[in-house]
Amino acid sequence: MISRILAPNPGLYTGPGTNTYIIESDGEVLVLDPGPVIEDHAVEIVRVLEGLQPVGVVATHTHSDHAPLANPLAATLGVPVYGYQDGPHFVPNITVADGETIAVGSIELLAVHTPGHTLDHLCFRIDEVLFTGDHIMGGSSVIIEDAGQYLDSLYLVKDLDVARLEPGHGDAMDDAAAVIDDYIDHRLEREREILAAIAGGASSVGDIVDVVYVDVPAGLREAATHQVVVQISKLFDDRAVSFDDRRLGDHTKIRLR
Repeated sequence: MISRILAPNPGLYTGPGTNTYIIESDGEVLVLDPGPVIEDHAVEIVRVLEGLQPVGVVATHTHSDHAPLANPLAATLGVPVYGYQDGPHFVPNITVADGETIAVGSIELLAVHTPGHTLDHLCFRIDEVLFTGDHIMGGSSVIIEDAGQYLDSLYLVKDLDVARLEPGHGDAMDDAAAVIDDYIDHRLEREREILAAIAGGASSVGDIVDVVYVDVPAGLREAATHQVVVQISKLFDDRAVSFDDRRLGDHTKIRLR
């Protein structure tokens, strides 16, 4: 059985808040993505686990809205913490690599390494359900660190042929294949938009942001700039664009190759 507890941390980057998942089988239970250290949220998680046998706390990745509660919660419950690697305010007792499993009752969570949003990002599969963390979010695109890795990871989860996506933020999605296709199309369209902006006269990162993210709210301008920089890095690796600065920034001049 899968249930969800919404952490009280809504915001520009978290939507309604972080989804904490309670995964139960045969009286045992795992907590996936416990979220930030918020006392009321921790108390609610412990309350929901009453009468069950906790066996672990798992994080999809080490961002501050997903992982910091893992260690204190695990200490309270007397169980190990699972994750890909150490991160800020997160230290797994057991590291989990691609293809490894975590057992709870009679079922297993299969770890799928999906770098791109972060290098350490894991999705977890149970049969036809994929817990996507921040790899795919309900009702939103995703901030990414590496555009090439992220696109490869989207193709990877597409090939898993799952039916349902349980994201780290937003509502569950039953049309998994269509959602993943939309995410892939969105990333490829962003590449085309950036190349078209440069061809149309946008000569710097800032100019490209002005064209491609023309309607972005002021509070998300920094995130939009980051997305363009990450995408340009991939286009540079693809030999589609060039630039002279050692480090990409708002004023970096970009050229088509």
